[in-house]
Amino acid sequence: MAITEYFIRFLQRRDTLAEQDLARLRRLRTEQVAFAPGEVIVPADRVARRSCMMLRGMSARSHQLVGRPEERVITALNVPGDFVDLHGFVLAGLEHSVIAVGHAEVEFIDHDELIEITENFPHLTRLLWMATLIDAAVHRQWLVAAASLRSSAHLAHLLCEIYTRLNAVGAASNNQFALPLLQRELADILGYSPIHVNRAVRDLRDRGLIRWSGADVTILDWKGLATLARFDPTYLDLERQSR
Repeated sequence: MAITEYFIRFLQRRDTLAEQDLARLRRLRTEQVAFAPGEVIVPADRVARRSCMMLRGMSARSHQLVGRPEERVITALNVPGDFVDLHGFVLAGLEHSVIAVGHAEVEFIDHDELIEITENFPHLTRLLWMATLIDAAVHRQWLVAAASLRSSAHLAHLLCEIYTRLNAVGAASNNQFALPLLQRELADILGYSPIHVNRAVRDLRDRGLIRWSGADVTILDWKGLATLARFDPTYLDLERQSR
């Protein structure tokens, strides 16, 4: 499946696309590129001339700490259908890099294509704006989760969110999904040590909420996991309405 179709599902979950809008999205000229685990997809501090969407696997926004190049903070996870660095379309550069989480494939879209869309397709332009706003809402919710949840509940929130986002574009179903994160990467996301992450995973297993083997996660008790996480998907803006 081309990534454009995942992005179309992302949009159609939230609005109705006219035939001309669908046709324009499917005419997007893209370059598909595969990346190895940990490889840089989009470097920081560069003038962007194209943006990318996730096709397979996941990617993460990675921030290097000033004066501590061996340390980093991950501030976002991108799943199939996400327009990873759309904000780079209007910014002079990015303050973070985008790295592959596990094996990943993306499709790059030249900004000339985005310029043509914004000049001639007003509804699609609003939907691109919507995508960046949802991205910002997810970032805010991560801050809220980090401030209000601890350990197992924080991890539970991440699992609920990732599954919901994957399910919304048809990339996961039946409460099962792939999460190719190393324990160190989970620690970078949640702000804990790998030991604390290990304990949180074990706690969710012991409660009978999840089964986690390698990269494969199965949510055994969605209601229980969502209750522990205080998960409310409203911030993902999944309701279809005219925009």
